[in-house]
Amino acid sequence: MDDDPDDDRAAGRPEPAGRDEDAPRGGGLTTGEVARRLGVAPTTVRTWDRRYGLGPDAHTGGRHRRWTAADVARLERMCALTATGLPPAEAARLARGDTPADAPPATGRAVTASASAGARAPGRSRAGSGLRLGDVRQECKGIARAALRLDAVALEELLLAAIAEHGLVPAWTEVIMPTLQAVGRKWESSGERYVEVEHFLSWHVSGALRRSARPVAADRPGAATVLACVPGENHTLPLEALAAALTEHGLPVRMFGGALPVESLVAAVRRTGPAVVGLWAQSRTTASRPLAQHVAAMEWGVRGARRKAAVLTLGPGWAGQGVSGLPRPAGLAEAVALTRSLTQG
Repeated sequence: MDDDPDDDRAAGRPEPAGRDEDAPRGGGLTTGEVARRLGVAPTTVRTWDRRYGLGPDAHTGGRHRRWTAADVARLERMCALTATGLPPAEAARLARGDTPADAPPATGRAVTASASAGARAPGRSRAGSGLRLGDVRQECKGIARAALRLDAVALEELLLAAIAEHGLVPAWTEVIMPTLQAVGRKWESSGERYVEVEHFLSWHVSGALRRSARPVAADRPGAATVLACVPGENHTLPLEALAAALTEHGLPVRMFGGALPVESLVAAVRRTGPAVVGLWAQSRTTASRPLAQHVAAMEWGVRGARRKAAVLTLGPGWAGQGVSGLPRPAGLAEAVALTRSLTQG
């Protein structure tokens, strides 16, 4: 892939001689200092220099090269543009200012919008250090690059932009989940490497989900939905996505997160009297039929008008462990549609 700035390092190709300049000198920053400031590898800075002509404008004598403030600003623009998912070659052209005379200058937000408008990038894409994403939307590449660089500002902006552009369910299904799965595959195939990237991405996804939808007050008794992971289950992100998607539709949600003890779940259901209870299980070892049956049998309210909650068994852990009479939505969109029907009906 000609547009992957880390291909040379990943493939083990030697770097050009005479460009190892981490000893500080006057007249500008070293490549190592620039890389640390940008949050990228020094190899990436050198590759952008060699491949796309983004090196220092002025050369000092000897083997050492120095980067001025203008040089660094150009590289910062390159980082911002690639973070949107723009191919590095095109990002470099814009960073250098190689635009037609009658074309308006591109901004980071403008590139984000144009990238969001594109349905899917052609072919199979990669981001950063060989992170294979498959046939995905353009935004996935930008999010993956920001995650690999551990760039908190760019990652947050890109996640929120994807949710605002597409809506929460499409953003989760077509942008966020493919990127999370690609990072997970990279972690599984690389030993202990990239664990920090997975944690970093997951934390920012969780924050973006919470910021994208405000809590909704219940306008009548029995209108709320209770969401919780079953005891022993700590994989909360898909449940957080459902909570955010329901509030996006104006539905009140009581979210209790990971590994809620049985006694606490029962107490929460009795105190809130929900229309729907969603129980998330990521693995079969945590999915509990007796728990789901117990919650489904719970009643509350005055005698003669007692009510029960509809219980949804959510997540792959319930596959093959289904409870008779309790629905198991296949995905986020189906879970949202079913919850809306049950609460509004």
